[in-house]
Amino acid sequence: MYLITPLICAALAGCHAPAGEEVVHSVLLTSPMPARAGQVLDFSGIVREAGDISLGFKTAGQISRIAVNEGDFVRQGQLIATLDDADYRLGVEALQVQYDQLTAEVKRLEQLYKGKSVSANDYEKAVAGLKQLGVQLQVNKNKLDYTRLCAPVSGYVREVNFDEAEMVNAGTPVISLLDVGGMEVELDVPATVYRNREHIESIACQPADTPAKPMPMKLLSLTPKADATQLYRMRLGFASTPDAALTAGRNVQVSLRLAEAEGSQDFVLPLSTLFQEQGESYVWTVGGDSIINMVKVSVQGTTPEGRAVVAGLKGDESVVRAGVHALRQGEKVRIIDESSETNVGGQL
Repeated sequence: MYLITPLICAALAGCHAPAGEEVVHSVLLTSPMPARAGQVLDFSGIVREAGDISLGFKTAGQISRIAVNEGDFVRQGQLIATLDDADYRLGVEALQVQYDQLTAEVKRLEQLYKGKSVSANDYEKAVAGLKQLGVQLQVNKNKLDYTRLCAPVSGYVREVNFDEAEMVNAGTPVISLLDVGGMEVELDVPATVYRNREHIESIACQPADTPAKPMPMKLLSLTPKADATQLYRMRLGFASTPDAALTAGRNVQVSLRLAEAEGSQDFVLPLSTLFQEQGESYVWTVGGDSIINMVKVSVQGTTPEGRAVVAGLKGDESVVRAGVHALRQGEKVRIIDESSETNVGGQL
């Protein structure tokens, strides 16, 4: 038992460099591979409804009925709310009586006019008065129709803002409707995709959480202005009827196939070469003197094999492949080969 303690101390002492002696890390290197034609970049997107429509009556009144609840699916033309139309009906009936009476009077004046018993001026005044009353009658009929609120498109009721018996003004949003007539996918893409937008060969998407057949997409728009994170907003439409399981708000994986653009400066590296510093991505490069240098790169996406596509390199660098988090700027390292006896299986 007395021999165990010295042996343990000796073993622990062998695991550390002597005091004052600098530790030299061993690293494994890789080389950037140019992004080839037909390269596929994967991004995360989200399914959006075609629009969020705020529906309101075109006239003021008291709500007499709300025919839907939040979350209900409504079809185009379906009645969703009504106003109390009693006063509007009375207005139409009153004008209708006047219009019918004046119509009969104009017919009598027409006969007198033809018999030259009434002057042309009096007859024309009666005809003009009839037309004016007809316009007023039609306006009141329109207001009566406006007491019925129908869905302009098919979609889901997102929000009901008022209850029955409440008063509303013309144009006040009463119901919010999610238009699902044309589902879209939104995603943010880096500058490389924006620069090569003319070289997009094909686009497809599939649910991010379940395996499914990729669905072909078409490019609807690509915002020409980058946001604060230097990303560009892309909107995609479905080339055919989307899967019924794709509801608004669901995450999808979008795959962009790019042709190689002339002068492309994108390279492919293992994800293990990347590390973060203050929100930016970097890699370690090794010079001929075995001194490492931190180089900032821009991650453009990932390949289907799980490798990173980056910009910011020349292509002739030697990049540290593993152990990047233990290194420091300007440090001298020891380069090891794949076949090193201390790197069995290439795990370093």
